[in-house]
Amino acid sequence: MFFIGIDVSKAKLDCSLLLDVANGKRKSKSVANSKSGITDLLAWCAKQFIAPADLHAIMEGTGAYHERAAIALFDANVTVSITNPAHVKQCGRSLGIRTKTDGVDSLILAKYGALISPKSWLPPASEARVLQALLARRDAVFQDLQRERNRLEKAEVTEVSSLIHQSILDTIAFMEQQLAKLEDNLDQYINNHLNLKEDRDLLTSMPSVGPQVGNQMLSILHNLSFRSAEQFAAYLGLVPVERQSGSSIKGRPRLSKNGPAHIRAKLYMAAIVATRHNPHLKALYQRLQANGKSKMSALGAVMRKLAHICFGVLKTRIPYQSDYAVSCWLLRRYLSLSKEACRRI
Repeated sequence: MFFIGIDVSKAKLDCSLLLDVANGKRKSKSVANSKSGITDLLAWCAKQFIAPADLHAIMEGTGAYHERAAIALFDANVTVSITNPAHVKQCGRSLGIRTKTDGVDSLILAKYGALISPKSWLPPASEARVLQALLARRDAVFQDLQRERNRLEKAEVTEVSSLIHQSILDTIAFMEQQLAKLEDNLDQYINNHLNLKEDRDLLTSMPSVGPQVGNQMLSILHNLSFRSAEQFAAYLGLVPVERQSGSSIKGRPRLSKNGPAHIRAKLYMAAIVATRHNPHLKALYQRLQANGKSKMSALGAVMRKLAHICFGVLKTRIPYQSDYAVSCWLLRRYLSLSKEACRRI
């Protein structure tokens, strides 16, 4: 297997092909970030007598810019891995590389692939990608609407021209119309796809998980692959991180807060609702506080448990059961889990 690191930008792909991992022999190539650029890259690899099936491409997740290249390489039978940029950066530091250029970054990616052999990436289904785009657009319009509402509030307590005031009101009315239309389109799209509808019904079977949180969990779990509930919680940045060493360093555990912050914000509000209306999570919240945990620590644990249950109901295809003993019995029966493993989920 030959490893090729691809540093992605909007216009081009800087590539480093490792020909020999032991001595670091490599060749470099820069192509356009387009389908024709991927064709040129594969033709260049063929000149090195390397078939697509013998290539392992490593690239960082860069929003929309890496998706077209990743899908084109996957369709060409190339093994593709999408890596966490923070992990690659730390790998470069561990190798003693301090220079920051596109070519050097692609070399670090290739070496990272040779050292770690990251898992291969599978493109999500087309309906999952459309769902993700709809949710992103809905959130963008909602944020713009909130900014306009803030401007209206400021305009009402200051002396501004009536023309400006009316412009803000017109913009708010238009954005409210667009937001309502997007939410209708989102619900209709999910209802038109049976697999998405069934999974959202499973997610929203849990008290405190409404359409907003359910749609976000649905999008993540359909666009990304997770082996366990713990891995899903780690992606969301909900795992505790400890900082202790010897007798001098005794930091307080805190959430890692990696991953998408806007998802954690929605889960935070869901966790607050869960501490009041979900018997299972309410009992967890009260038990942790009785054991001396702060309110924020207990809420973090509730958020993590919410993520675990979301993963569990989709994994088992069983709606949420408010009776914790029944839920554990079902998990143990259908997944052959031990009591301890059930508690972790």
